[in-house]
Amino acid sequence: MQDDTHANGTTNGRFASLTPLLQPRSVAVVGASADATRIGGRPVSYMLRGEFQGRVMPVNPKRSEIQGLPAYASIDDLPEAPDASVVAVPAAQVVDTVDALGRRGGRSAIIFSSGFSEVGAQGEALQQQLLVTARRHGMRLLGPNTAGAFNSTIGFFGSFMSGLERGFPLPGRIGIASQSGAYGAHLLGLARARGLGTPICAATGNECDVTLGEAIGWMVENPDIDVVMAYAEAVRDVESFTAALEAAHAARKPVILQKVGRSALGQKAALSHTAALAGDDRVFDAMLADYAVIRVESSAELLDVAYTATRRIYPANNSLGMLTISGGAGIIVSDLAEQLDVPMPPMPEPAQADLKTAVPFCSPINPVDCTAQVLNDLTLAGTFGERMVSDGGYASVLAFFSQAGTVPSVAPKLCAELKKVKDAHPDRLFVMSLIGEPEQNQPYEEAGFVLMEDPTDAVKVIKAMGQLGDAFARPLPQREAVPPVTLPEATPGEAEAKQLLAAHGIPAVPEKVLGSAGEAAAYAEQIGFPVVMKIASADIVHKSEIGGVLLNVADADSVREGFQTLLDNAERHAPEAKLDGVLVARQIVGGVECFMGIQRDPQFGPVAVFGLGGIFVEVLKDVVFQRCPFDREEARRLILSIKGAPLLQGARGRAPVDLDALSAMLANLSRFAVGAGERLDSIDINPVFAMPEGQGAFAADALIQLKTDQLKTDQLNEQK
Repeated sequence: MQDDTHANGTTNGRFASLTPLLQPRSVAVVGASADATRIGGRPVSYMLRGEFQGRVMPVNPKRSEIQGLPAYASIDDLPEAPDASVVAVPAAQVVDTVDALGRRGGRSAIIFSSGFSEVGAQGEALQQQLLVTARRHGMRLLGPNTAGAFNSTIGFFGSFMSGLERGFPLPGRIGIASQSGAYGAHLLGLARARGLGTPICAATGNECDVTLGEAIGWMVENPDIDVVMAYAEAVRDVESFTAALEAAHAARKPVILQKVGRSALGQKAALSHTAALAGDDRVFDAMLADYAVIRVESSAELLDVAYTATRRIYPANNSLGMLTISGGAGIIVSDLAEQLDVPMPPMPEPAQADLKTAVPFCSPINPVDCTAQVLNDLTLAGTFGERMVSDGGYASVLAFFSQAGTVPSVAPKLCAELKKVKDAHPDRLFVMSLIGEPEQNQPYEEAGFVLMEDPTDAVKVIKAMGQLGDAFARPLPQREAVPPVTLPEATPGEAEAKQLLAAHGIPAVPEKVLGSAGEAAAYAEQIGFPVVMKIASADIVHKSEIGGVLLNVADADSVREGFQTLLDNAERHAPEAKLDGVLVARQIVGGVECFMGIQRDPQFGPVAVFGLGGIFVEVLKDVVFQRCPFDREEARRLILSIKGAPLLQGARGRAPVDLDALSAMLANLSRFAVGAGERLDSIDINPVFAMPEGQGAFAADALIQLKTDQLKTDQLNEQK
């Protein structure tokens, strides 16, 4: 049994099984080449150049020496069992190679070889055989179809990334986890050009075994890494991904994520590239909202946010104060801050008066425009900066000095003045907008400032750090156990659906299915007019389209007449439908129409949807999503996060709705969805009437779709 202690790393965390792979003490390279430019030669060359701290063992039956190292004719000839093995042989030989490594005691393997799940069913079968083989020996696999991994802190390079030929990763504390090897290499190149250190990288490829989530999780648990940059095309394993994000939250280490595949075209590209199915992008964003993750749109933004995060200052309840020598830059920043919802409160009036005394023609509100006068007396920069932090209380400060901040006559004194302010307030985020050569920027970097050329980029990273601060301040959601829900054998009709939901805390308006016109009239008089009347049939989903719904039925005679009208319309338009009678319900007057429902996401399971009803959900798509289950507090937060929330809170003289009842209804629906299990496909409750405070919330219509019925429908359509 090998000792599991590895230098510079942790081994007791949730993701410790990846330590032999990403922090090995010995590495076998199967298919090693004497040519340092070939795929099988690059790992050997890189580890020699990088002075790998362990043992490199090339395997090649045709050579006794590879790049100056002893070569071994077979895996059986290896002098020791390797922690990690690089496999660079044709796909047809990979399974036997991994089997031999397992018999030799190998603990992990990086599979460069392509020709597996990314090429179709035959490759998928071969990949499954590979996984079974590895698991039989207790080995972990990275790939196949991967560009590999590296850990430059120990000189390990189990990768053929050609960019490493240009230069090794710079020292630093950012990890890279990428499903795409080529794009992971691209990020490495961008980071080097930016001066960012990315010593550890793992490209997961097809994710036969090791997933993107596990790679992120191992880096989060590694004390050498503070921030993880991740590139994802799809999340293949939700459990390991969310476990990694939970670990990141616990360690206060942010994950900066570039997730592609938002568009239908992008999702098809992701499928062809990685043989993975991307889920609904809005659901994915809703899942991320629980964690300390920043999702970015571009690689440039990915690097900007990761670089800023290395300062490890994450201001909760963020606010922005700007010190500037340009009124124009102040307007640009103010516009973007408002757009991004970054608060820029004004300076207190006494402080404004003091700053006016110091520089009569300054604008001391916020942005604080100290004008070019500060360049004549650089001590003013320190004075203004200190007053902004101590009196203004801003969690983040942006100082715009552009090229003036890096010229020799200004830079040393300006840096010293602002550094005094920064050092006096180590919990505040200080960002400077400067234009200069690397050597001119260096003093500011060494002082701990975040440097951005463009002030708009500065606002974006300030917002991101505030989001991280808020996320770290929140406890992670606790997903409680939910009792099972017994579903009917087949999709229920509207009345049965509402009865089922009502039994689980999702109330409906008073209603009943009646079999005769007389019974319908008597019930309507009992619950009070006006009433709504509908055809009751599980076979008719869209009742209004066949004249199966009557509104504002005002008296008993109209109920009797309407009863027959509904039966006639059903006979005319849906003669094959089985009728249960006519549903009579009290017609709700007042309140706000809402929509809530459940969708079963193929990756994340049941997801709740909420929005205002009518045009808001159908045209404006003002809806929010959240994974189920969740409690009333989270339900309330969701409800108030839609753009139309003011309509629920009493906008334009309306009465505020019963948010307590509406929140309880949505939370109960989320619990119902989990309890219902895999058979539940979807639920639509539309409209939900949110009544004025103290008067409750009621489902006026409900549709529950079960998976078994969807399968039957699909089979019938195929037969047709």
